Amino acid sequence: MRQTSPSGVVPLIKFVDMFSGIGGFREGLTRAGGFECVGHCEIDKYANRSYNALFDTKGEWFIEDARKADPSTMPDFQLLCGGFPCQTFSIAGTRKGFGDPRGTLFFELARLAEARKPSYLLFENVPGLLSHDGGRTFATILNTLDRLGYGVEWQCLNSKDFGVPQSRNRVYIVGYLDERCRGKVFPFTETAGSSLIQTHGGHQGERVYSPEGLAVRWLPIRAGSVARPGCTRWECRSSAPPRPATRWHRSVTVST
Repeated sequence: MRQTSPSGVVPLIKFVDMFSGIGGFREGLTRAGGFECVGHCEIDKYANRSYNALFDTKGEWFIEDARKADPSTMPDFQLLCGGFPCQTFSIAGTRKGFGDPRGTLFFELARLAEARKPSYLLFENVPGLLSHDGGRTFATILNTLDRLGYGVEWQCLNSKDFGVPQSRNRVYIVGYLDERCRGKVFPFTETAGSSLIQTHGGHQGERVYSPEGLAVRWLPIRAGSVARPGCTRWECRSSAPPRPATRWHRSVTVST
């Protein structure tokens, strides 16, 4: 948890923006306030060009390829962010998971977390990550973070429920070293309130929604299911037993 200094000033949480794209994490944390970006990683030159145009990155740590990131060269930070590549877990793709090189990039985040031990982790991916390979992929991620000493909570949230005229459902994974954070992260259920209004139909990427209508719909409880994003409350179950004293925390999932 964030500590107040003797002067009463709450220090900024410094974060590293991995797999940054054009800066979605950075923009959100900047708007939230209380955060300072000290570096980012992005391999796509066009996305990185946009990132540098949108934010003042002069003097910040930067690496193109996460696999080449040297933890010893990174500045001090308390939060590690990363929207690790989702194509291999998405139901729209081939779903090769860890069998695709892009699917293994989560372990680069784990490598950096193990070396630098930031107080917090904030990861994002498609909801298909939860159900991939019968929940075993997500169980591997949870076990990996548990082995590193992190308590973990997660929740599926859709951008349309939070004032954004776009339907974009994603799972957010939060890790923390301080046990006092347990149960204080999720569920996060505030929404803008009214129903979603679609102004222009079409295929995904073509639909347009009005920012004036946004809502959330809850599905019935289905306890004990295997990482299914359609459940409002569940705990991960896999054929492989979890490690003793696991820090997994069941979470509420928003589904629309």
